[in-house]
Amino acid sequence: MKTPKRINKGALFASFGVSVGLILIILGLNAATTGRDALNLPDEIEKMSPANNEKVLRQSEIRIDFIEGYQGALIVNGIEIPTTRLDELQSSGKQPRPGEQVDLPPTAVYDPGNFTLSFLPQEGAPVERLEQGKHTARVFFWKITESRDKAKSYTWEFSVD
Repeated sequence: MKTPKRINKGALFASFGVSVGLILIILGLNAATTGRDALNLPDEIEKMSPANNEKVLRQSEIRIDFIEGYQGALIVNGIEIPTTRLDELQSSGKQPRPGEQVDLPPTAVYDPGNFTLSFLPQEGAPVERLEQGKHTARVFFWKITESRDKAKSYTWEFSVD
């Protein structure tokens, strides 16, 4: 009759520890919130720059990319930035031809073809520069078929180094 093999308790505990460690790593990776989910953006906003709590350079552009069919208005540090639509820009009193250079005004610019709203602080704009420190931005957004009265909003902060 054969004698049963003795179980190596050290190897058993080591195997158990490795198994528990792998399970915890897998659970941690599955529970992690990253990317768009971590930003907690409304469904109507595909992406934006700078993102919430992001650090950027002084010359950075503020850009919001809406889903199709939305437009918006931007407020930076409590100052509403007037919005110019790209499709309404005129060059020398007439509509520009395709490929023609157009000087953009120092306002937020809405591109209805891409559903983007962008603003670059510059001389003559309501916000001429982003000073070092924390800034607050807020975007109001609504369907292009509706009025601004039905707008929702999203507020975020970013820092300038």
